[in-house]
Formats: sequence, structure tokens, C-alpha cells
Amino acid sequence: MPKVDVATVTRLPKYHQILQNMKQQGQKYASSGHLAQLLNVDPSLVRKDLACVATGVQKLGYPVHLTMEKIENLLGMRNTKEAFLAGAGSLGRALMAYPGFKQYGLRITAAFDADPAKAGDIVGGVQVLPIEKLADLMRRMSIMIGIIAVPVDTAQEVADLMIKAGALAIWNFAPITLQIPDNVIVRNENLAAGYALLSYELEQNLYRRGEIDEKYINEQTAGGATLSESK
Repeated sequence: MPKVDVATVTRLPKYHQILQNMKQQGQKYASSGHLAQLLNVDPSLVRKDLACVATGVQKLGYPVHLTMEKIENLLGMRNTKEAFLAGAGSLGRALMAYPGFKQYGLRITAAFDADPAKAGDIVGGVQVLPIEKLADLMRRMSIMIGIIAVPVDTAQEVADLMIKAGALAIWNFAPITLQIPDNVIVRNENLAAGYALLSYELEQNLYRRGEIDEKYINEQTAGGATLSESK
């Protein structure tokens, strides 16, 4: 399997989605220029990214169907991977109900929660079981992926439980940096941090457009770094 840098891997699903739309529209080739325009990137980046999966045809572009297949093979999208989810609250239920995971080869087999009142609930075809059953079932079913959507104060405990039961990859939605062994892969999704970045960039954009001034931002930061200091 070719070694691909993380930045490229994060963009490949975007290419796949565009190519899928083009396939549905009956288009057979996708030029680097067209893909770059849709992704708002430079065409040279598209060519660099897709070099790991496909070769373009001169004057035509990348074969849509073949390039999709190559991306699917590289990302393991054709090999369905089962996962257990811990935490059947609002976020957990949204993940359970999300139909898009199937397209990328992920199937949430079962969910677990510490609240007895949630046991037996079915969301998106996924049943919620008592958290006490997680470790035994994970071990018996050889589940390698654990998804954490529990409160921050129990996230580390749940991660430890999953790893002891054989999990090799943790997808963490709790706003905490988990202590994970080197042989286990962890992917952290901090929604609050994502919003913080969005909010910061919005403030910067409003400032550049003249809709707010530096005094306003400095007052909002209450003694934090000023715009001039952050430049």
C-alpha cells in the first residue's frame, strides 16, 4: 500500500464525492482544473493528490469511474469495518443515524450507554446496550474500532475499556486529549475547537471588510492579544 501524507488523505473523500456526482451525471472524465475549481484549490495540488491513485488522460483528465475505484481501494472504503459506539446522547444518536458512513465502509454495529433508560433504544437501525456489555462483546466480535461520544469525565475510562477489549483505533468526539498507547490509532474530533476557529476567522473577515474595528475586537477579548499583536 502506498504511503500517502495525511493532508492528501483528508482531501481524497472530497474528490470521491465530486467524482461520484459527476458519475451520476454521466460524465466520464474530470480535469484537474475542474476539480480544483470545485475545491477552491490550485490545479497543481489536485494533480499531486491524485498522483497516488490515478493517471490522467491527456486533454481529457482523470477517468471518473477508475479514479473513484482507486480512491476507494486506498482508503479501504470497500472493506466494511464494524465499530462500537459509546454514548447514546444527542451526539451519539446523530452518529448512529448518519447514513453517510456506509459509503465509506463504516458500520456502527452497536451502541452502549451507562443510562439504563436508554438500553433497548434503536436509532438508525443500531441498538443501544448497557455499557457493561461493551468489553465482552467487543472482544468476542473482534471489533477493532471504538467511537467515543460520552461526557469528558468518562471518556478516558471508556477508551481504556475499549483498548483492553481489543480496539486498535479510537474515534474520539469528547473534548479531551486521551492517553492512548502507541500501537492504537486515535482521531480526535473537537467540535468546540472547530467552532472557535470558525468564529475567529469570521471576526478577522469582518475586520478586513471594515464592519468591526480593532477596538471592538480588543474589547471582546478582554485583555487578550490584539489584532496588531497577532499579525
